Amino acid sequence: MKTFEELGIMPQILKAVNELGFQQPMPVQSEVIPHLLGDTRDIIALAQTGTGKTAAFGIPIIQKTDTTNRVPQTLILCPTRELCLQIAGDLSDLSVYVEGIKILPVYGGSSIESQIRALTRGVHIIVATPGRLIDLIKRGTASLENVRTVVLDEADEMLNMGFAEDIDEILSNVPDERGMLLFSATMPQEIAKITRNYMNDPVEITIGRKNEGATNVRHIYYMVHPKDKYLALKRVVDYYPNIYGIVFCRTRKETQEIADNLMKDGYNADSLHGDLSQAQRDHVMNKFRNRNLQLLVATDVAARGLDVESISHIINYGLPEDNDIYTHRSGRTGRAGKTGTSISLVHLKDKGKIARIEKAINKTFEKRPIPSGDIICEKQLFNFVDKIEKVKVNEAEIERLLPSIFRKLEWLEKEDIIKRVVSLEFNRLIDYYQQADEIHEPSDSPSRKEKGLFSRKSKEMKGNRQPESGYTRLFINVGKVDGVNPSILMGFINDHVKSKVPVGKIDVMNSFSLFEVPEEVVGKVLKSFTGMYLEDRKLVVRLDGEKPKGGMRKEKDDRGKRKKPRASQRKYR
Repeated sequence: MKTFEELGIMPQILKAVNELGFQQPMPVQSEVIPHLLGDTRDIIALAQTGTGKTAAFGIPIIQKTDTTNRVPQTLILCPTRELCLQIAGDLSDLSVYVEGIKILPVYGGSSIESQIRALTRGVHIIVATPGRLIDLIKRGTASLENVRTVVLDEADEMLNMGFAEDIDEILSNVPDERGMLLFSATMPQEIAKITRNYMNDPVEITIGRKNEGATNVRHIYYMVHPKDKYLALKRVVDYYPNIYGIVFCRTRKETQEIADNLMKDGYNADSLHGDLSQAQRDHVMNKFRNRNLQLLVATDVAARGLDVESISHIINYGLPEDNDIYTHRSGRTGRAGKTGTSISLVHLKDKGKIARIEKAINKTFEKRPIPSGDIICEKQLFNFVDKIEKVKVNEAEIERLLPSIFRKLEWLEKEDIIKRVVSLEFNRLIDYYQQADEIHEPSDSPSRKEKGLFSRKSKEMKGNRQPESGYTRLFINVGKVDGVNPSILMGFINDHVKSKVPVGKIDVMNSFSLFEVPEEVVGKVLKSFTGMYLEDRKLVVRLDGEKPKGGMRKEKDDRGKRKKPRASQRKYR
């Protein structure tokens, strides 16, 4: 492998590279830098996040910048504010000894007036999010007529976030003869469209296989019932005592709930999602970067631009629908030559997703049983003992205190002291798992007893089975034909009923469902669903066995209407 010197990098940048601690170029840097320092204009580089992409395009861009001409010569587009700031910061570090170079991050959520003033004074490199840059172009303060190079970083994510039209608008303001560098972790069809429209005979550089996961990442999944998912999450976290990771959730609401529950249960966790203010997001991300936070519970979009190399684990609190999203998530661990682990909590219905992801990333998932309480306590205990062995003792500071401590504990034997130290640290954990029920894995096929229950289910649904004591069974006119399952039904209830409702048994039938709620909240649940629609059909929630208003014909008619919902009515699917 070539050294940075052999790549033809100028001395000023080499000095910065050495001070940053980079010893050898990473594969993407070895491949891309010579092309960009040469005559190659258009490049498509496919590489995972965290493989050194910023330096791969940043070093040649800095080296080829004419610092005597203070106009924008390079435009770097990225999907999020956080990534924008990160790239601008990395370029500033690489160019610290290049005299006169000006780099400007342009993003929303910050003063546009200060960005306008910086543009007026003159800059060489603009790192921007699409929305804010378009605003500045329309104001006439960001001129791109001298741009020679455009970089699309994390292009697949920009398209996933709906920036395709913004990219088209921005590129219409850039000279046709400019070069383009496209960096992406995956190669969806939308990326191929950009290459056809805006690139001329591009050189394609692939680090690893296309759409392949990071090579140093191990993929594990645990099969659990949906109702046990949070308990399983806690066991997984406890099983890895030194975990430093991200828990990915699908929605903002789920993200906040999981983070709140983890904090309430004593874990060092916090949330990151779009409902937080920018100041709150910055505070949480800084805590995580500085390792003052052990677990970050985040949505995919909010975590973009959070570039941390030492993440040990990624936990998928449910698999994403898109294989590329899984690739992005798992690529946040196993960086810089380190190994990482991507863990997924799944249900039986997710087996097809696992097979598709395995094929896409060319890796095999390892299925594991949920750790038992005994195994977790044992692993935590030996991790604690290992820390005791390795702890650095400040002899000078504690020397004067030791005689008093020895006198205080002289009545105890060595074994007693060890037992007390361990108990002081682990009594809470041991007590919890002594009382906790073990989590059972869902079975692929029903038992004979379950089969008998299934054969009688339609009869039981007519009201023969009594609800649990203190609960009332409610009917809702959506079922399997509507794509509803117990978790979706729980989502309906959580989204529409103020305050948390402890839902009991749920039975999802073909065209309707039954669910049980405590007697004292029945009125509140019924009121909350009044006037609610599932796409184009009115939802009907009533007491099980209660005659529908207008009779069965009216209820069936409601199912068939193609009624357009009002704008204020939320859609679900």
